[in-house]
Amino acid sequence: MDSATHTARNIEITAKSLQEELARLAIQKQALERELAAVVAHLGSVQRAVGALEALMTETVVSAVAETDTTGAKSPAAEAPKPDTPSSIDPAAVSGTDDDNPKNYGKLTEQIMEYFSAVSDVDVRARDVAAALGRDTDSGSINAVRSTLDRLVGTSRVQRTGRGLYRARKP
Repeated sequence: MDSATHTARNIEITAKSLQEELARLAIQKQALERELAAVVAHLGSVQRAVGALEALMTETVVSAVAETDTTGAKSPAAEAPKPDTPSSIDPAAVSGTDDDNPKNYGKLTEQIMEYFSAVSDVDVRARDVAAALGRDTDSGSINAVRSTLDRLVGTSRVQRTGRGLYRARKP
């Protein structure tokens, strides 16, 4: 009888341990899915930027060739090869559509701009913005907000007021 009680207790302890591990793994899976979504959103932004730059480079080369044809002079830009389009660029990401992504993570910029319109003349940290948007659960989500804020500073839609501080751009 002692042996049966001991075995039952061991099974109970193992089952409880496995349940705790299952809960921990579920939380970790959610965090990794959010981080992956943030990386995918950032990847799409970078791919769109690369596509735009490649189009600009192509336009510059074509313009330089056209100028060479009209002036008869050969410029170094006219000799430049046309840029190759990387085969890894996803056409949907370049066009800016998120139809394949049911969670539609491409709305982060709009969410951040709405947040800044609500707080107006207040300096905030990226972590505060992430918390307000419910994206402060893991470092990947916070970094996605931080990267988006940096892009918004680069396009003059948000201003950096100090180290790690952001404020809505005044009209």
